Amino acid sequence: MTRSPRYHETGKHSFFGDYVYDRIIPRDHFLVALNKLFPWDELAEAMIALYRGKGLHGRPPYNPVLVFKMLLLSYLYNVSERDIERLATYHLAMKWFLGLAVDEAPPDHSTLTKFKNRFVRRGNWVVLQNLFDGVIQQAVAHGLKLGDLQLLDSVHTQADVNNDKDRKRQELGQAARDPDARVVHKGKRTVVEPDGKTAQKVIRYNGYKVHVSVNAETGIVTTIHCTRGNAADNKAFPKVFSHDRDLGLPTKVYGGDRAYDDTDIYEYLDQARMRIGICLRDIRTSKKDGNKQRWIELQSSPDYQRAVALRYRVEQPFGWAKHKHGFERCRYIGLARYRIQAFLTFLVTNCKRIVKLLTGLTLRSLAKGRRAEVFKPVYPCLPWA
Repeated sequence: MTRSPRYHETGKHSFFGDYVYDRIIPRDHFLVALNKLFPWDELAEAMIALYRGKGLHGRPPYNPVLVFKMLLLSYLYNVSERDIERLATYHLAMKWFLGLAVDEAPPDHSTLTKFKNRFVRRGNWVVLQNLFDGVIQQAVAHGLKLGDLQLLDSVHTQADVNNDKDRKRQELGQAARDPDARVVHKGKRTVVEPDGKTAQKVIRYNGYKVHVSVNAETGIVTTIHCTRGNAADNKAFPKVFSHDRDLGLPTKVYGGDRAYDDTDIYEYLDQARMRIGICLRDIRTSKKDGNKQRWIELQSSPDYQRAVALRYRVEQPFGWAKHKHGFERCRYIGLARYRIQAFLTFLVTNCKRIVKLLTGLTLRSLAKGRRAEVFKPVYPCLPWA
């Protein structure tokens, strides 16, 4: 007979659990929608397998879904793991989302650190990948329709390193603080000096890069691939494209900036019978031979013009990730841990987007006026209300 894992008692079904929450937590709260739309409890089996005792031996651990949700909340509200411990102690909606009774304390922040370390071990990050994919598949099962245009791009994240201190450390023969990080060249940017004057500066720092594929219709990130900061976009395309294919997306056109203007990429797309919407370099149409006619015709095609016109939509998830969820700078050290940050950050942006498109509920107030997004939620009323 197979034994079931034992978990720390949270008091969820006690008087101070569901009985109290049913009278306090509003049905249209964002966390209620986030909890109702996705079968989070089904993740327990895959996550408990990463524990040494598998929940069968030793002291009963917290349910790994509870710990994962707590980590998810730290990204959703862009706070540290120490701060989410304090917030989850007093925030009733968070306690309900975690499955904790009103009088039950949340896990310690050190529990979150140990939990993350389980994903760093060889191959365990696939659990996060499957979770990321599962959220998208669940959204489609709810009736969310993905468009036929996928947009490609990449975004850099600055390593958690003080460059001056790290340079002095290496001059003394010590190892770099983050040996996996690579130099990122962002070119010249206009910056504002402390005295209020503007100046042109060369932006360069150590960091990482995540290559993404975004569905233009919904703004949902379907694929992420993490690399060091100096990796070329066109070299990462095969893995991004392969994962999109595995998801079974209804894609017919691929768009992107000029970094993806590569003959090998066009071969991939031709073999898969995909149409091209990647921005062409000027040399394609300015050369003085007969080969340029193909590219001139491509530029005038409706698919190309639509992909170019909508290319800005791939930048929107980057803006949300950086300005709302701390993706401007690495939380952790090393490529393996950066992968955790990338998956959780874009999982959060996807969840916010999916909840909005399915129910119309948002974490923050909706924009008004010209900035307001016109859309019709999949569910005219909340199915659990």
